[in-house]
Amino acid sequence: MSGTLPIPWNATVSRRRDVNERVKVLWITPDSGRVQPFDPGQFVQLGWPKPEDPAGPPPTRVRWNKRSYSIASSPGESGGYELCLALVDQGVLTPRLFDLQAGERVWCDDAPKGHFTLERIPDARHLVCVATGTGIAPFVSMLRRYRGTGRFRKLTILWGARESSDLAYHEELTAAAAADPSVRYGAVVSREPAGSAWTGGRGRVQSALADAAFRSTAGEPLAPDGTHVLLCGNPAMIDDVRVLLEARGFALDTVKEPGNLHFERYW
Repeated sequence: MSGTLPIPWNATVSRRRDVNERVKVLWITPDSGRVQPFDPGQFVQLGWPKPEDPAGPPPTRVRWNKRSYSIASSPGESGGYELCLALVDQGVLTPRLFDLQAGERVWCDDAPKGHFTLERIPDARHLVCVATGTGIAPFVSMLRRYRGTGRFRKLTILWGARESSDLAYHEELTAAAAADPSVRYGAVVSREPAGSAWTGGRGRVQSALADAAFRSTAGEPLAPDGTHVLLCGNPAMIDDVRVLLEARGFALDTVKEPGNLHFERYW
């Protein structure tokens, strides 16, 4: 942290939830006290001051390390932006953020940004959302905001993580699927200890897209007609699933060519 310049903090950690040693959920409240309007799927950046160079000239402004975090809260929630963070041991930012307690200060974007939203997807489609790790956040926001509104015909969420303890929203998603037949949910873990109490899928989340596995979760086949697939998370997962789905007739959505396959790399 800078020792010679005042730090222009503009937000406060209003709440935190420790999921495990690798995953935390933070609620960030701007100094205005108001969450700015956003669409589910957008993100905010958090920032922490870069260390000053003791051998360099005195700094004239604070320089920031910034990273983008997708918002898990619904636009209708007022308790701050809810962000799900995964620890990057050698990262320049998350180790700092993991130490923050409620009431401590941080820098946050003035307004959310991003285009990974449902803006280009028509109403009443089957939305298949595939996430790894904290890439689940935009889909939690979409579920909270659009469930029961008719925005989708069905919402199928497939989530891959290392261990079941990393699934920060597992109880919420399981309860939503149990209460609402238009919501389907399946989780797959890749490094769950043998003999644990976990009864869900094991392996990579790609396995949940296999014909039988997908039909078991979603209650229908994975076909491009009337279906849009959204991918968020590990770039390797996105590349693998894109190849798999394009072979089944899905087409990448671009500015020039509308399609039914959408992704955001989030790692």
